[in-house]
Amino acid sequence: MKVPVSTLLAEKKIKSLFSLESSATVMEAVKEMNHRQVGSLIILDEGKLVGIFTERDVLRRVVVPGLPAETTPVSEVMSNEVDTFGPETTVTDALAHMSDKRHRHIPIVEGESILGLISIGDITRWLSANAQNEAQTLLSYFTGAYGE
Repeated sequence: MKVPVSTLLAEKKIKSLFSLESSATVMEAVKEMNHRQVGSLIILDEGKLVGIFTERDVLRRVVVPGLPAETTPVSEVMSNEVDTFGPETTVTDALAHMSDKRHRHIPIVEGESILGLISIGDITRWLSANAQNEAQTLLSYFTGAYGE
């Protein structure tokens, strides 16, 4: 399947990109994720992508070591090396990469610009809807209702 991830971005219900600066505290980040009902935040400094902060980071890098969320800066516990996709990356390639690397969220970038963020949930929803559409088309074809 050669459908680019830019198609998923265009079809997303929530088009906003939620971000914080790396100087924000873990508590500020967690409150923002809870408020936005998202599992990750893009971390930007001066408009440039410097990291991603996820629920997994909270559990592994804050809770388990017992760091104080109120005073620990996100910069100390975020994921610094962020995998990204270009808008032309296929949905199939994105799914394979995210499954292999166990990433749930990946920013889509073009040059220095962040176009959006896709999640493994976005991909599975899109694949499911696509499969349902194909099944309906085949059913219509075989039952003679195709093209009506």
